[in-house]
Amino acid sequence: MILLLLIGLYLFFIYPGKKRSGDILNVHYFAHRGFHYVDGVPENSMTAFQRAKELGYGIELDVQLTKDKVLVVHHDYSLKRMCGVDIRIQDLTYKQLQEYSLGNTKERIPTFHEALELIDGKVPLLVELKMEHCNRILCEKAAAELDQYHGLYCVECFYPYALYWFKKYRPEVIRGILSADFNRDKEEGNKFAYFMATHLVANFIIKPDFIAFKYKHKKGNLSLWICDKVFHTPVYGWTFRKESEYKKYKKDFYGFIFERFMI
Repeated sequence: MILLLLIGLYLFFIYPGKKRSGDILNVHYFAHRGFHYVDGVPENSMTAFQRAKELGYGIELDVQLTKDKVLVVHHDYSLKRMCGVDIRIQDLTYKQLQEYSLGNTKERIPTFHEALELIDGKVPLLVELKMEHCNRILCEKAAAELDQYHGLYCVECFYPYALYWFKKYRPEVIRGILSADFNRDKEEGNKFAYFMATHLVANFIIKPDFIAFKYKHKKGNLSLWICDKVFHTPVYGWTFRKESEYKKYKKDFYGFIFERFMI
């Protein structure tokens, strides 16, 4: 009896809710941070978005806030990898941020508004909200910007708070949880929290419409298997960087987030 209760409680925690429909959920391919790593095009740049748009791929991009609360498109919290300076974006105003280029190019970090204007609803959009804590302002500003956007889009985040916020204040927006086996990757931080995130136990609160999971970590994850096979939640694999890997794992995923090759 106790075992049955524990199983029931476990299923309650990972249940993603009633499956919803939406045109964005019919999209199977998203170019990771635009179509980049070709001809020196940097990730999350206007040129990368233009390339993806021309090729007809959905676009995955990352959104975070500057010191003066401007929404910009950039993955890392620091400029070290892409701009060569070890400064955090949250410590710079947008004006200061424009002093730095992406890689050895003339590209600058774009605002979210600029990226949306360029994409112009021509291809679907997967917006990752970048936060290290419960960032209500980021959610509010991203939602306000997307309210004015006329095109297919959905949001995703590693942090359940962002999805809970959208569930409460923008329930019509399709939302997805980003996850991986964090302990397998030996991430620094709270091991218990990573275990809970890996096994999707916040699903009962955030009710994700899809799951984006590190593709190499899918095998052996019971929670993910149940969400996929029993609850029929779309599962996207990230990030495929080789065509051979895509072909190897193609049957295991509903959708794909990819870069460095054409599908």
